[in-house]
Amino acid sequence: MEIKIKAIITGVTGMVGEGVLYECLNSNKVEAILVINRKPCGYAHPKLKEVIHQDFFDFSTIEGQLVGYNACYFCLGVTSVGKAKDEYYKMTYSLTMHIAETLSKLNNDITFCYVSGAGTNSSEKGGVNWAIVKGKTENDLMKLPFKQVFNFRPGIIKPTKGLKYTHGFYKVFLWLFPILKAVNKNSYVSLKEMGLAMINTSNYSEKRRILEVKDIIALAKEN
Repeated sequence: MEIKIKAIITGVTGMVGEGVLYECLNSNKVEAILVINRKPCGYAHPKLKEVIHQDFFDFSTIEGQLVGYNACYFCLGVTSVGKAKDEYYKMTYSLTMHIAETLSKLNNDITFCYVSGAGTNSSEKGGVNWAIVKGKTENDLMKLPFKQVFNFRPGIIKPTKGLKYTHGFYKVFLWLFPILKAVNKNSYVSLKEMGLAMINTSNYSEKRRILEVKDIIALAKEN
């Protein structure tokens, strides 16, 4: 029996989160959506509820609104460019784990999808700092008592046409995507594929898994 999804989505005022939200709004597999933002996302829909909350390191005042969900699509993230190691660690590892620990405490039947990145270092040793921090985040998420955890490593992402939070860089270089696909079919993943793959994890029963580009594309095609 197919699971009807009630999803919490973070980061919807960013490109990835908005793309995932868009697919959820248009999917009959998703019956309810809660988005948590610091500012309004600008979307209205019968199955969408929005909570405006400023302190993402303290969800104690909104915990009552986070109960009853069976999926979380965690699309909140920051770039490591221009950030000190301590700041990047706080905004990537500490923030993610705080939210994840809160949700795992409140919902015992939840599938957690985390947007990580291609090149993430699961060993947590050597290499560049962002990859080590992402690797530690992935590893520790998979230790939490979620029903399932999927770590998405998308690499290059093709935006969904017409969405408002698309980065200017991607708009300029949209013409490159057909060339990249011709050279290597797994060179990028589309935001549509990201969203569909996240939706499909609820009926996938893989428990704990890292998804590279080819895996995301394949999972997006599952019925």
